[in-house]
Amino acid sequence: MLWGNAAAAWQLFPIAAVSGAGSAATTGAAINAIVAPWFDSERPKALSMAFNGASIGGLIFTPLWAVAIGRFGFATTAVFMGITVLAVLWPVSTRYLRVGPGVAVGASPSTLTNAALLRDRSFLAISAAFALGLFAQVGLLAHLVTRLAPVVDADGAALAVSLVTVCAVLGRSLFRRLLRDDNRRRVAALNFLVQAVGTTLLTVASSTLALASGCVLFGLGVGNLVSLPPLIMQKEFAVSDVGKAVALMVAITSAVLAFAPAVLGAVRDIASGYVWSFGLAAAIQFASAGIILIRRA
Repeated sequence: MLWGNAAAAWQLFPIAAVSGAGSAATTGAAINAIVAPWFDSERPKALSMAFNGASIGGLIFTPLWAVAIGRFGFATTAVFMGITVLAVLWPVSTRYLRVGPGVAVGASPSTLTNAALLRDRSFLAISAAFALGLFAQVGLLAHLVTRLAPVVDADGAALAVSLVTVCAVLGRSLFRRLLRDDNRRRVAALNFLVQAVGTTLLTVASSTLALASGCVLFGLGVGNLVSLPPLIMQKEFAVSDVGKAVALMVAITSAVLAFAPAVLGAVRDIASGYVWSFGLAAAIQFASAGIILIRRA
């Protein structure tokens, strides 16, 4: 509601702080903290379904936002959406999220410090791989419409973004079926490679079919970049330490990916096109596939 009714540019900065706090409480670390106590062996399926809620929500609410803004204006729509979200989330969270399972998995408090995590080779490899992967992903998503519009026009570019979102849901379900207790890093590496191939197509392709194929491959990996890290950490850290490890990793990745749109945009401006910009994203994804395989000695 505040974003839609800001009266001066300076107001956007404190508003962003409020939004950031809300985002931290509704994204990766929070979802893992809510879901993990209820599931152990079925955690991959549970987290996949929970994260798919975000993807489906984006698929539904983005066009609703566009229609409502066109009819009622941005400020009015923001107020309406804010009230609607509050009216839905307050009773749902009170009813279903306030009470945990009878015996929570990992209910004992963590004794692992952030400093110890930052010295852990496995933690650093997971954080680096997914921070870089999300950097490439967020940067590419921020520029995808601009990259595609000259080839497939604005409506086609919007459809391509929807295609990416649909593939994110499918990809999360597909990769979940590949997961076992002993192969989660390899599945993550495969996910980075699939995205890298898709990004490479988006970098060099000029036909509609090739660009659509790039969107499909890139989209298949989109959802897994937030659902895979807690599943890897589930098998590599003590049960009581997983929540803290995931929270610190999310903080690190958030700090890194925040610069992605600006960096890829700067590369585009310097190179006068998206070949070097998207090529950088593809190179980062290939690098992430190697980094995630690094484990503690």
